Amino acid sequence: MFQKDKIWLAKGDVPVYLLPKMANRHGLIAGATGTGKTVTLKVMAESFSDMGVPVFLADIKGDLAGLCTKGAENPKVAERIKSLKIDGFEYASYPVKFWDLFGEAGHPVRTTVSDMGAILLSRMLGLNDTQSGVLSIVFRIADDRGMLLLDLKDLRAMIQYVGEHAKEFTLEYGNISEQSAGAILRNLLTLEDQGGAHFFGEPALDIFDWIQTGPNGRGFINILHSAKLYQTPALYSTFLLWMLSELFEILPEAGDLDKPKMVFFFDEAHLLFDDAPKVLLDKIEQVVRLIRSKAVGVYFITQNPADLPQNVLGQLGNRVQHALRAFTPADQKTVKAAAQTFRANPKFDTQTAITELATGEALVSCLDADGKPGIVERAMILPPQSLFGAIDDAARAKVISSSNIAGKYERQVDRESAYEMLTSKMKQEQSAAQAKQEEEARQKELEKQEKEAYKAAKRAPKKEKTFFDKAASSAVTSIGRELGRTLIRGVLGSLKR
Repeated sequence: MFQKDKIWLAKGDVPVYLLPKMANRHGLIAGATGTGKTVTLKVMAESFSDMGVPVFLADIKGDLAGLCTKGAENPKVAERIKSLKIDGFEYASYPVKFWDLFGEAGHPVRTTVSDMGAILLSRMLGLNDTQSGVLSIVFRIADDRGMLLLDLKDLRAMIQYVGEHAKEFTLEYGNISEQSAGAILRNLLTLEDQGGAHFFGEPALDIFDWIQTGPNGRGFINILHSAKLYQTPALYSTFLLWMLSELFEILPEAGDLDKPKMVFFFDEAHLLFDDAPKVLLDKIEQVVRLIRSKAVGVYFITQNPADLPQNVLGQLGNRVQHALRAFTPADQKTVKAAAQTFRANPKFDTQTAITELATGEALVSCLDADGKPGIVERAMILPPQSLFGAIDDAARAKVISSSNIAGKYERQVDRESAYEMLTSKMKQEQSAAQAKQEEEARQKELEKQEKEAYKAAKRAPKKEKTFFDKAASSAVTSIGRELGRTLIRGVLGSLKR
């Protein structure tokens, strides 16, 4: 709840506030399933919107869509309002844009293969180091030859072309094995079967369509419908990471502002790091560390803080820890590690409190005005002002059709790119090869005809000579012999008499 230029997040012995100036120092919302993480996420998203800050979040279960609808009277909400003595609480709806990679429950989201890049695409395809190296070569060859990689058919055509001409590229770019090219193509088919083809193409997403405020100055809450997307974890996590990378690449340096330009929530954050190669982990850590200077706040939502690498966890200044279970020695170790990340409060034992928290209750620590972690407070999270729950298809369709970007991304465009260029090149090569074959065939036919004519001439019967032909031939022969003797005598002189 945004109040007095601060986000009123929770209340225990004292109110707990998140300062807008410190919101870009990132944060963590952690806790076991059913402990209240979604409510915390909604309260924060609503507050950022009221502050005029656009928000992005993924809706995996469908219950975040209610942000577009005014909340309704609810006994549990009313009880919490009363127990926390919240003055000025009002139910409200928020400006929302729905997005969907598959284009079914929101505006389509696309990017080009080139913009995704070889590193993220390798993660999406599940490639090993050797295959990732070959994919990087494919991207480099496409760039050097001015061939745009827009969609998956462009990429497939480029991989086939490079594989067929591998020997021509080896000295310039390195070894390209036929096996690696084949493995990439197989994984590409798997990605297409999972619906990845919907994600690549044009018009590509303009990231600034997510950094907008409504007519009343409230920030838009961009909700990615992820119920279907979440079924393919690699596609889900890589897409979110691509978005964060795009923000990092596009936004200019901003320094420490009074409030963020945008806040980004990563739900099921552990999927970002599961089986991620070191080169990708390094990239994630770099983006999280540096994107703060672009005035973007990143908040990770996960069940266990240990799901995040230490280098990332150490950069999360604002923390909300819901209940954790400690049934096993491993669980107890996790609880202890989570407790040690908070600045201790002498009123209670943090480690014990983590296992005792009720639903909707949390341990909260936010950065103070000087950027120092505040003393951890045990507090109840405020209730959301919007509808808690899903909305029907008609309400969703109304929000989508009334959006200021309605129709911008719905129609896909397929302009000339690598696939068309390589197809044209292949047709020219085939035409040239066919013309050469036809010329060779014509030459062979001519030679065959000449040989057959020669053989036919040799096999032809000789003409029977007439009496006059024989007499003439005999006369010519006699004259020839006499002339020959005369010439020999003339030449040889006395040798022949």
